[in-house]
Amino acid sequence: MDSSQIVWAGVIASGCASLGTAAGSLGVFLIRQLSRRLEDALLSLAAGIMLAATFFSLLLPSLEYGSTLYGGEMAGGMVAATGLLTGAFLLFFIHQTVPHEHFVTGREGASKTKLARIWLFVLAITLHNFPEGLAVGVGFAGGEMANGLSLALGIGLQNIPEGLAVSVALLSVGFTPARASLIGIGSGLVEPLGGLVGAVAVSGAEAFMPWALAFAAGAMLFIISDEIIPETHQNGNQNIATFSLLIGFVVMMLLDVLLG
Repeated sequence: MDSSQIVWAGVIASGCASLGTAAGSLGVFLIRQLSRRLEDALLSLAAGIMLAATFFSLLLPSLEYGSTLYGGEMAGGMVAATGLLTGAFLLFFIHQTVPHEHFVTGREGASKTKLARIWLFVLAITLHNFPEGLAVGVGFAGGEMANGLSLALGIGLQNIPEGLAVSVALLSVGFTPARASLIGIGSGLVEPLGGLVGAVAVSGAEAFMPWALAFAAGAMLFIISDEIIPETHQNGNQNIATFSLLIGFVVMMLLDVLLG
């Protein structure tokens, strides 16, 4: 694949992954309420898929590319570690400075914001979805079609329960089903933008590929650890949340093996 094909592949694949968010968001017309237990299980399932995608489709290729390009496994490991921590710290900085609101833990970021609650929800969703699109885009590094498609499929699958949970949560605070689903669908539209950024980053400079892959991995790991796991372990559902995460991890691992 040449550079333009990598960019197009990243954009199209991340756009397809965002359809999972749309499908889940439309489910609000059929499911008007989720029990806390089921919501925690679904979000943890999504986290497990993200976690496996992070390791098998982002970190391992980063280590391989880094070892080849920089002359050894230790050098490749240092590149991957630096890129991962950079991605995580950037997401941490954004979370500390951009006002947003979680459905369980409440508001974070700037405390004196005048933004309406709806925009706080939208910002929270956007912060979550952009790194996922970025991950799909960088997954096509080096023209690795199978790796990129595996990431797109995995993230698309985890977007379904996530989109449903988001729309049902919006419904519970007073939004109509139509408005809740539209907001959920709109939140997924940021993923193709992330896919474009990620694909462009890895399409032109081979030396940048291990950095970009690890950066995307760090951003996704931060989301899993800072947002999803704490929110799903607060309500007495930590056991089902843990095993749901493990099931999601196994599903994505097997998908990666099958497509790889």
